[in-house]
Amino acid sequence: MAVTDAAIDRIKQMITSGELAPGDRLPKEADLAERLGLSRNSLREAVRALALINVLDVRQGDGTYVTSLQPHLLLEAMSFVVDFHRDDTVLQFLEVRRVLEPAATAMAAMNMSDEDVKELRAILDALPDEPTVEEMVTNDLRFHRHIAAGSGNPVLCSLIDSLSGPTTRARVWRGLTQEGALDDTREQHVMISDAIAARRPDVARAWATVHVAGVEEWLRRTL
Repeated sequence: MAVTDAAIDRIKQMITSGELAPGDRLPKEADLAERLGLSRNSLREAVRALALINVLDVRQGDGTYVTSLQPHLLLEAMSFVVDFHRDDTVLQFLEVRRVLEPAATAMAAMNMSDEDVKELRAILDALPDEPTVEEMVTNDLRFHRHIAAGSGNPVLCSLIDSLSGPTTRARVWRGLTQEGALDDTREQHVMISDAIAARRPDVARAWATVHVAGVEEWLRRTL
Protein backbone atom coordinates (compact mmCIF):
# COMPACT_ATOMS: atom_id res chain seq x y z
CA MET A 1 0.00 0.00 0.00
CA ALA A 2 1.34 3.47 -0.92
CA VAL A 3 2.30 5.67 2.00
CA THR A 4 -0.43 8.21 1.23
CA ASP A 5 -3.02 5.43 0.93
CA ALA A 6 -1.93 4.10 4.31
CA ALA A 7 -2.35 7.57 5.80
CA ILE A 8 -5.84 7.87 4.30
CA ASP A 9 -6.75 4.47 5.69
CA ARG A 10 -5.58 5.37 9.20
CA ILE A 11 -7.56 8.60 9.28
CA LYS A 12 -10.56 6.69 7.95
CA GLN A 13 -10.19 4.17 10.78
CA MET A 14 -10.18 7.00 13.33
CA ILE A 15 -13.49 8.22 11.92
CA THR A 16 -15.21 4.84 11.47
CA SER A 17 -14.17 3.72 14.96
CA GLY A 18 -15.75 6.81 16.49
CA GLU A 19 -12.45 8.24 17.70
CA LEU A 20 -13.18 11.20 15.45
CA ALA A 21 -16.84 12.20 15.11
CA PRO A 22 -18.50 14.52 12.59
CA GLY A 23 -17.50 18.09 13.41
CA ASP A 24 -14.41 17.08 15.42
CA ARG A 25 -11.14 18.87 14.88
CA LEU A 26 -8.13 16.74 13.98
CA PRO A 27 -5.07 16.93 16.25
CA LYS A 28 -2.29 19.24 15.14
CA GLU A 29 -0.44 18.00 12.09
CA ALA A 30 2.84 17.28 13.89
CA ASP A 31 1.10 15.46 16.74
CA LEU A 32 -1.10 13.38 14.43
CA ALA A 33 1.81 12.46 12.14
CA GLU A 34 3.87 11.26 15.09
CA ARG A 35 0.95 9.35 16.56
CA LEU A 36 0.23 7.55 13.28
CA GLY A 37 3.88 6.98 12.45
CA LEU A 38 3.67 9.00 9.24
CA SER A 39 5.70 11.77 7.71
CA ARG A 40 4.05 15.17 7.73
CA ASN A 41 4.12 15.20 3.91
CA SER A 42 2.23 11.90 3.73
CA LEU A 43 -0.32 13.12 6.26
CA ARG A 44 -0.74 16.37 4.34
CA GLU A 45 -1.41 14.46 1.10
CA ALA A 46 -3.95 12.25 2.85
CA VAL A 47 -5.76 15.25 4.33
CA ARG A 48 -5.84 16.92 0.91
CA ALA A 49 -7.32 13.78 -0.68
CA LEU A 50 -9.98 13.39 2.02
CA ALA A 51 -10.87 17.07 1.72
CA LEU A 52 -11.49 16.61 -2.01
CA ILE A 53 -14.19 14.03 -1.29
CA ASN A 54 -15.68 16.12 1.54
CA VAL A 55 -14.65 13.86 4.40
CA LEU A 56 -12.42 16.57 5.88
CA ASP A 57 -12.78 20.34 5.87
CA VAL A 58 -9.50 22.29 5.91
CA ARG A 59 -10.05 25.76 7.38
CA GLN A 60 -7.10 28.04 6.85
CA GLY A 61 -5.83 29.47 10.13
CA ASP A 62 -8.21 27.31 12.16
CA GLY A 63 -7.47 23.63 11.57
CA THR A 64 -8.87 20.55 9.88
CA TYR A 65 -12.26 19.18 10.82
CA VAL A 66 -14.32 16.11 10.04
CA THR A 67 -17.30 17.23 7.97
CA SER A 68 -20.90 16.38 8.82
CA LEU A 69 -20.45 13.24 6.64
CA GLN A 70 -23.96 13.76 5.31
CA PRO A 71 -24.77 11.72 2.16
CA HIS A 72 -25.16 14.77 -0.09
CA LEU A 73 -21.61 15.83 0.79
CA LEU A 74 -20.01 12.42 0.38
CA LEU A 75 -21.81 11.72 -2.90
CA GLU A 76 -20.78 15.02 -4.48
CA ALA A 77 -17.64 13.27 -5.67
CA MET A 78 -19.78 10.80 -7.60
CA SER A 79 -21.68 13.67 -9.20
CA PHE A 80 -18.36 15.10 -10.36
CA VAL A 81 -17.30 11.76 -11.86
CA VAL A 82 -20.54 11.08 -13.72
CA ASP A 83 -20.29 14.46 -15.42
CA PHE A 84 -17.51 12.88 -17.51
CA HIS A 85 -19.93 10.39 -19.06
CA ARG A 86 -19.93 9.78 -22.80
CA ASP A 87 -23.08 9.71 -24.89
CA ASP A 88 -22.89 5.93 -25.23
CA THR A 89 -23.16 5.54 -21.44
CA VAL A 90 -26.39 7.53 -21.06
CA LEU A 91 -28.42 4.35 -21.43
CA GLN A 92 -26.58 2.86 -18.48
CA PHE A 93 -27.45 5.87 -16.34
CA LEU A 94 -31.09 5.59 -17.42
CA GLU A 95 -31.09 1.91 -16.47
CA VAL A 96 -29.91 2.86 -12.99
CA ARG A 97 -32.59 5.57 -12.79
CA ARG A 98 -35.19 2.95 -13.73
CA VAL A 99 -34.11 0.92 -10.70
CA LEU A 100 -33.88 3.76 -8.19
CA GLU A 101 -36.62 6.26 -9.06
CA PRO A 102 -39.62 3.90 -8.90
CA ALA A 103 -38.45 2.77 -5.46
CA ALA A 104 -38.07 6.38 -4.32
CA THR A 105 -41.50 7.24 -5.73
CA ALA A 106 -43.15 4.37 -3.86
CA MET A 107 -41.43 5.46 -0.65
CA ALA A 108 -42.57 9.06 -1.23
CA ALA A 109 -46.18 7.84 -1.47
CA MET A 110 -45.80 6.47 2.04
CA ASN A 111 -43.56 9.09 3.63
CA MET A 112 -44.35 12.48 2.08
CA SER A 113 -46.15 14.94 4.32
CA ASP A 114 -49.41 16.48 3.12
CA GLU A 115 -47.58 19.78 2.73
CA ASP A 116 -44.93 18.16 0.54
CA VAL A 117 -47.65 16.60 -1.62
CA LYS A 118 -49.19 20.05 -2.11
CA GLU A 119 -45.79 21.42 -3.09
CA LEU A 120 -45.38 18.61 -5.61
CA ARG A 121 -48.65 19.63 -7.24
CA ALA A 122 -47.54 23.28 -7.15
CA ILE A 123 -44.42 22.33 -9.13
CA LEU A 124 -46.62 20.85 -11.85
CA ASP A 125 -48.99 23.84 -11.80
CA ALA A 126 -46.03 26.20 -12.29
CA LEU A 127 -45.44 24.77 -15.77
CA PRO A 128 -46.89 26.94 -18.58
CA ASP A 129 -49.67 25.53 -20.76
CA GLU A 130 -47.31 25.41 -23.74
CA PRO A 131 -43.85 25.01 -22.23
CA THR A 132 -40.61 25.06 -24.13
CA VAL A 133 -38.45 21.95 -23.98
CA GLU A 134 -36.11 23.73 -21.57
CA GLU A 135 -38.99 24.70 -19.28
CA MET A 136 -40.31 21.15 -19.30
CA VAL A 137 -36.92 19.63 -18.50
CA THR A 138 -36.30 22.15 -15.69
CA ASN A 139 -39.72 21.36 -14.25
CA ASP A 140 -39.05 17.64 -14.66
CA LEU A 141 -35.83 17.91 -12.66
CA ARG A 142 -37.60 19.84 -9.86
CA PHE A 143 -40.43 17.31 -9.81
CA HIS A 144 -38.18 14.28 -9.48
CA ARG A 145 -35.85 15.95 -6.97
CA HIS A 146 -38.84 16.78 -4.76
CA ILE A 147 -40.05 13.18 -4.92
CA ALA A 148 -36.59 11.82 -4.12
CA ALA A 149 -36.38 14.12 -1.09
CA GLY A 150 -39.87 12.98 -0.09
CA SER A 151 -38.73 9.36 0.00
CA GLY A 152 -37.27 10.10 3.42
CA ASN A 153 -33.95 8.47 2.49
CA PRO A 154 -31.14 11.04 2.07
CA VAL A 155 -28.77 8.48 0.53
CA LEU A 156 -31.30 7.49 -2.13
CA CYS A 157 -32.08 11.15 -2.77
CA SER A 158 -28.40 11.99 -3.26
CA LEU A 159 -27.86 9.04 -5.59
CA ILE A 160 -30.80 10.04 -7.78
CA ASP A 161 -29.70 13.67 -7.80
CA SER A 162 -26.22 12.67 -8.94
CA LEU A 163 -27.73 10.84 -11.92
CA SER A 164 -29.76 13.83 -13.10
CA GLY A 165 -26.94 15.47 -15.06
CA PRO A 166 -26.11 12.61 -17.45
CA THR A 167 -29.76 12.04 -18.35
CA THR A 168 -30.78 15.68 -18.77
CA ARG A 169 -29.44 15.84 -22.32
CA ALA A 170 -31.42 12.72 -23.25
CA ARG A 171 -34.60 14.36 -21.97
CA VAL A 172 -33.88 17.46 -24.05
CA TRP A 173 -33.19 15.35 -27.15
CA ARG A 174 -36.44 13.50 -26.70
CA GLY A 175 -38.41 16.70 -26.19
CA LEU A 176 -37.00 18.19 -29.37
CA THR A 177 -37.36 15.16 -31.62
CA GLN A 178 -40.22 12.94 -30.44
CA GLU A 179 -43.73 14.10 -31.24
CA GLY A 180 -45.94 14.21 -28.17
CA ALA A 181 -43.05 13.75 -25.72
CA LEU A 182 -43.88 16.90 -23.75
CA ASP A 183 -47.56 15.95 -23.44
CA ASP A 184 -46.60 12.42 -22.36
CA THR A 185 -44.24 13.79 -19.72
CA ARG A 186 -46.88 16.14 -18.31
CA GLU A 187 -49.51 13.37 -18.22
CA GLN A 188 -47.17 10.91 -16.50
CA HIS A 189 -46.16 13.53 -13.94
CA VAL A 190 -49.84 14.06 -13.09
CA MET A 191 -50.41 10.32 -12.70
CA ILE A 192 -47.36 10.00 -10.44
CA SER A 193 -48.46 12.98 -8.37
CA ASP A 194 -52.02 11.63 -8.04
CA ALA A 195 -50.75 8.22 -6.93
CA ILE A 196 -48.52 9.81 -4.29
CA ALA A 197 -51.39 12.01 -3.07
CA ALA A 198 -53.64 8.94 -2.85
CA ARG A 199 -50.94 7.10 -0.85
CA ARG A 200 -50.79 4.28 -3.39
CA PRO A 201 -47.13 3.23 -3.52
CA ASP A 202 -47.60 0.39 -6.03
CA VAL A 203 -49.35 2.68 -8.51
CA ALA A 204 -46.77 5.41 -7.96
CA ARG A 205 -43.97 2.92 -8.57
CA ALA A 206 -45.63 1.67 -11.78
CA TRP A 207 -46.07 5.14 -13.25
CA ALA A 208 -42.52 6.13 -12.34
CA THR A 209 -41.27 3.01 -14.13
CA VAL A 210 -43.29 3.87 -17.22
CA HIS A 211 -42.00 7.43 -17.10
CA VAL A 212 -38.28 6.59 -16.96
CA ALA A 213 -38.63 3.61 -19.31
CA GLY A 214 -40.18 5.89 -21.93
CA VAL A 215 -37.03 7.98 -22.18
CA GLU A 216 -34.86 4.87 -22.10
CA GLU A 217 -36.80 3.12 -24.87
CA TRP A 218 -36.76 6.24 -27.06
CA LEU A 219 -32.99 6.54 -26.64
CA ARG A 220 -32.46 2.87 -27.50
CA ARG A 221 -34.36 3.32 -30.76
CA THR A 222 -32.55 6.57 -31.54
CA LEU A 223 -29.08 5.13 -30.94
